[in-house]
Amino acid sequence: MRKLLLKFNKLFAVMIITGLMSSCIVTQTNVGKYAEAKGTEYTYSKAKQMWVLYGLIPVGKTHTETPADGQCQVNTQFRMIDVLAIVFTAGLFGMQTIKVKAKR
Repeated sequence: MRKLLLKFNKLFAVMIITGLMSSCIVTQTNVGKYAEAKGTEYTYSKAKQMWVLYGLIPVGKTHTETPADGQCQVNTQFRMIDVLAIVFTAGLFGMQTIKVKAKR
């Protein structure tokens, strides 16, 4: 029983550390003159990209909509649910969240 509790504590610690580090795995790319544009920011579209075999093989091709004027910000990030999917499948399956933001 003690060994099981010790293993659970180690797994829990790894999950917490992974979750805390996941906020650092964010890429933001401004397209067009998005940074200079004025207005309120909103989420234009959102999608999930999935992979198998440690990120080597993409599952399908993710298409996210972009504004007609082309001015947007593309954010790719590993959210907590994405990290949990990777942890629980030992990397065999993974996801990444893609979010396109625009201004009104």
